[in-house]
Amino acid sequence: MLGAGPVGLMLTALLQSIEGFSVRLYEKRHEYTRTRMVRLAPYLVADSVETYRADSIDGDSVEALFDPLELAQGLAFRQSVSPDLMGLLRAWAQGFCPLNSIERDISDLIDGRRKHAVQRTEAVVTVEDAMAMLNPGDILIDCTGSNSLLRDHLVPGSGEADGATNTLKIRLEYALVITFLYGQTYDCNEYCKYYNNIENAHYKFIPMVHRIHRDGMISHVCGIVNITAEEFYAMPSRFDGQWLRSNFPGVAQSMDHFIDKIKEKSHGEILGDLDIVRIPLDLYRARNATSREWRTAGLRDHPFASSPVFLAGDSAIGSPYFQSISLGIECAMYLAGLIAQRDLPLRDMLDRYELYMYKQWLRVYMRSKMIKHNKDLFESLDDPLALLDKLHIY
Repeated sequence: MLGAGPVGLMLTALLQSIEGFSVRLYEKRHEYTRTRMVRLAPYLVADSVETYRADSIDGDSVEALFDPLELAQGLAFRQSVSPDLMGLLRAWAQGFCPLNSIERDISDLIDGRRKHAVQRTEAVVTVEDAMAMLNPGDILIDCTGSNSLLRDHLVPGSGEADGATNTLKIRLEYALVITFLYGQTYDCNEYCKYYNNIENAHYKFIPMVHRIHRDGMISHVCGIVNITAEEFYAMPSRFDGQWLRSNFPGVAQSMDHFIDKIKEKSHGEILGDLDIVRIPLDLYRARNATSREWRTAGLRDHPFASSPVFLAGDSAIGSPYFQSISLGIECAMYLAGLIAQRDLPLRDMLDRYELYMYKQWLRVYMRSKMIKHNKDLFESLDDPLALLDKLHIY
């Protein structure tokens, strides 16, 4: 296992509890410092096909993409997950929680299990190191994130050419992500988002609001403000509210107006400082999520031809709008379920994972495009002509 982020740790914990495996985890950092808040999707802890599909955005897409048997098999594996790990998933799904809390919780669980100890190695692994460490019977899983170590080495010749031939990337927009804690229980549906933005003529502050998983009285607010490419490149990567007010007052006004509306209705206060990052909202995937191409190319002397390689988490698919971690954990559970089938031929395992990841790509692509389209429409609700320009009915 390369990479000890949330998906790498999740896969390690899943495989650790399966008889017959020896797990080696390679991690490059000795402590978990990423404090950004993340939210796990409810479908990760669904206990039926109906609750798994209960999503206002892509419930129909799930039904269209996945056969009932596929969904049932996924739920069956989820129900076989060890109670200690499933208990953590259910706790995190209650609301927003810091990313490093998830990482520490899984890491402690792995280390605390008496059976099937995991060999953990702190090291920076290169592509050459990854190839050299493989022995017959090994499975290599790349969980190294968006800048994947192996993604562009899974197709013969791709690692030697410019242009990242195994990566498809779509840029949806540039945005500011503005995050703060609010000291009251607060909810904000689409009506709330609209009325709190009525006086924001150009920039719209569009929040996701949910409780903190450990404290139901505190709300975590994470808002997205769409900006231009020119504004994006004129901003530092991270800053606070005061910097935004001094340098981009128009953007700051939409944020402050929304916050004032929140305070007016619920009489709470902002806890701590505003945290603002500017990010490109990219949607991407590995065209090949396994080393299947090496096996079919007939180059038997290459390590990836004899030992299977899988991409998981952001190494395989990356998505905006707070979706990546849930998608990564979902795919981790599917991959662990495949590997646990000891009698499944390797060719079938690779084919099934590739098909599954393509379906998950279609799912998150349609979901992300729908979210982006809805955001675009939302930002034009007070301008009928602009709204009509964005509508394409036939």
